[in-house]
Amino acid sequence: MGGQTAQLSFWARPLHAMIEAFTTAGFRILVISEPAAAPGTPRELLPDKYADNPRFLCFLFFVLQAE
Repeated sequence: MGGQTAQLSFWARPLHAMIEAFTTAGFRILVISEPAAAPGTPRELLPDKYADNPRFLCFLFFVLQAE
């Protein structure tokens, strides 16, 4: 992205488990964001019940700060 490399990790856990893991590891959560589907995403790629409202939980992004 923009000529920079980033590591993307998939972690399918309940939200409470993710928050506990971050805080136990000594991080403070600064931001949790839940982006909408990208503009122009073809409707057939969205689940049927969300096609008219593309805000559905698919990714959560966390900004963390070491304490």
